[in-house]
Amino acid sequence: MTKLKTKIGVVFPQTEIGNDPDLVTKYVTSVESMGYDHILIYDHVLGADTANRPNWKGAYRLEDSFHEVMVLFGYMAAITTKIELATGILVLPQRDTALVAKQAAELDILSNGRLRLGVGVGWNHVEFEALNTEFTNRGARIEEQVSVLRELWTKELINFTGNWHQLNEVGINPLPIQRPIPIWFGGAANSVMERIGKMGDGWIYPGYSPFPDIQSKIMLDSIKKSANQADRSISQIGIEKILSESEKPENGWADSAQSWIGYGATHLSINTMGANLTSINDHLDALKAFINEIIQ
Repeated sequence: MTKLKTKIGVVFPQTEIGNDPDLVTKYVTSVESMGYDHILIYDHVLGADTANRPNWKGAYRLEDSFHEVMVLFGYMAAITTKIELATGILVLPQRDTALVAKQAAELDILSNGRLRLGVGVGWNHVEFEALNTEFTNRGARIEEQVSVLRELWTKELINFTGNWHQLNEVGINPLPIQRPIPIWFGGAANSVMERIGKMGDGWIYPGYSPFPDIQSKIMLDSIKKSANQADRSISQIGIEKILSESEKPENGWADSAQSWIGYGATHLSINTMGANLTSINDHLDALKAFINEIIQ
């Protein structure tokens, strides 16, 4: 088989893998041995009880098991050797910035420089409230957070004064291997496209559509415009498209993958959740089929 230039990854099946660490180990090591380039993990902290929330439309309820992403990556770093570890996405505004910087730096060291931090503003006001963070200004705060992260990852000593951060002659030790750790943004709003073009290392496209459509082109054009305004090139910005096994085309994934590569995708990931797979072996079988279809 010939390796594609596009990186191929999997979405960790957060809500379907269960809580047995042996199954987590089996999944992660199997994915690496198949030749996948990265594992992408969704972030979620608290489940909402829907009993008194009749209008709840969120994806994650109290009943949904969900592993904490930063701790899980520490475990994955110890049982793998080469696969990239990517958050997709970490809800940055509901977390303390300096603590994220410290945790991410440590993960980067433990994984020997394999961390990619995908971040986003999130949608779950219940989590923001419970974590004692402001929901309404999260878009403005995330840009300042990213600036703080990059300062902390690249300098031994920093001074930073912003609207939400005050850091006086402080630093993290040890610094990460990657200086700075790549930061990708997830989302589809116009403000996110502008943010990616201005300051992002990449874009995690959240839609599961098997093929690019008009909206996909509009969003990419928006990123290009923003990048040009910031004196950047789209070639500096990675694009990750997430595909869903539940939306698999009748003729397989090969044409879909080529379409997204033509669109400009530097990374493709397959999400096997929601596809009526009842065991980890079923998830792994689907992953074997996917990578065999698109790598020729």
